[in-house]
Amino acid sequence: MAPAPDFGLFIEGKWVTPPNATRFTTSNPANGQVLASFVAATPREVDAAVRAAETAFPKWRSLPAPQRGEVLLRASALFRERKERIARVVTQEMGKVIAEGRGDVQEAIDFLEYMAGEGRRMFGETVPSELRSKFCLTVRQPKGVVACITPWNFPTAIPNWKIAAALVCGNTVVFKPASSTSLCAVEVVKVYEDAGLPPGVLNLVTGAGSAVGNALIDDPRVRAVSFTGGVETGRGVYLRGAQSLKAVHLELGGKNPMIVLDDANLPLALDGLLFGAFGTSGQRCTATSRLILHEKVYDTFLGMLDRAVAKLKVGDPLDPSTDIGPVASADQEKKILRYIEVGKAEAKLRTGGEKLTGGAYDAGFFIAPTVFETRHGTRISKEEIFGPVLSVIRVRDYDEAVRVANDVDYGLSSSIYTSDVNLAFRAMQDLECGITYVNAPTIGAEVQLPFGGIKSTGTGGREAGSVAIEEFTEIKTVFVDFSNRLQKAQIDAPVGE
Repeated sequence: MAPAPDFGLFIEGKWVTPPNATRFTTSNPANGQVLASFVAATPREVDAAVRAAETAFPKWRSLPAPQRGEVLLRASALFRERKERIARVVTQEMGKVIAEGRGDVQEAIDFLEYMAGEGRRMFGETVPSELRSKFCLTVRQPKGVVACITPWNFPTAIPNWKIAAALVCGNTVVFKPASSTSLCAVEVVKVYEDAGLPPGVLNLVTGAGSAVGNALIDDPRVRAVSFTGGVETGRGVYLRGAQSLKAVHLELGGKNPMIVLDDANLPLALDGLLFGAFGTSGQRCTATSRLILHEKVYDTFLGMLDRAVAKLKVGDPLDPSTDIGPVASADQEKKILRYIEVGKAEAKLRTGGEKLTGGAYDAGFFIAPTVFETRHGTRISKEEIFGPVLSVIRVRDYDEAVRVANDVDYGLSSSIYTSDVNLAFRAMQDLECGITYVNAPTIGAEVQLPFGGIKSTGTGGREAGSVAIEEFTEIKTVFVDFSNRLQKAQIDAPVGE
């Protein structure tokens, strides 16, 4: 077997390795194979990356936005050419099954193509003035140097959500990925490099959040921070960013409910539940972690669920027949198994509830798809687990279902299965979240629509869709007075003159 390759940092358009650099490795969660090694950056390298981004900013921002969009289009074409290879890297480094690895890369392609168009749609407003011979408008301007700090569960899609939106708006970027998916980050940056992005516009620094992330957030030259990750880490990012009054956008956790009413199409709901709860081994912020089930179909549906879960194949994520791959790391496995023990003490374990062992399982981090019957209010029904663990809660009617759905700290995604159009529209209004699906699972975001949530899910902004540029631009209001005399707003505007 060939030795694992070594990668440096990407600063000012060059791959660099500092003298005597400390290195770390990433490995395949399915079998423990070491994939590559990377530089553990220090604040010194962060300073160099920020300086490169600051230097590149004036020239990049002066490039017309449509031309910045053309770079994104070239990047999307390169991702399309390299899709299968990068998808395999995603699967090998993160553990999601290969079909989802391809989907991860496809989402990056879709968003780049969509965001390239924002170079021609970065709209402002024109509004009437209260004075004669005066023109009023707004324009969007870039913020400056932006730090993009991304998680491991969507290691090509989420970085591109942030990087592409920041770049088309005219910002320059320092990108800090999750350490465990640094090889995916290298693949992302190579695409932008090969697409012709000028030196310094995008910089990559790998390493621990305590060293790299904190140095980025504390740097006064960084004017905005875009972070996706866990709630506690996000809270720390928010507080650090506040010290220098910089814009901080957070996308955090979820405890997403699927409501299945007594008039639902049960086979359809089952298909959606299996994908929503166990796709990506439950490691999505939008994963279906709570099934809120009407009492009239409770026993029937759980019987269907038992039979379906028993057929799910857990194993090698590169095997197209595998339904569920490993969880992403030893730390993830330990956390999920700890929650499973909590569940066993406070709820009824229906299926799963164990680490899989024997044969190929012993080399990786495999957990059986797990279903608990519980009541609302238990820890497993309210805390984010981020694994293949589903809590099932019995309710009497629609009103109780909505109360249970809303009574958590999070508000990202939600789902309702019903054939009653009136209840479907009520749910769109009643569910406290940023995303609601009707007769579909809680996962399945599309890049042309806003993504984000409320409460502890984040700071209320949205990624993706046309609103993605709001995170990375400042609004400037412009007044043009062509009256050739001093006019005083609120004073010099008599009615009927």
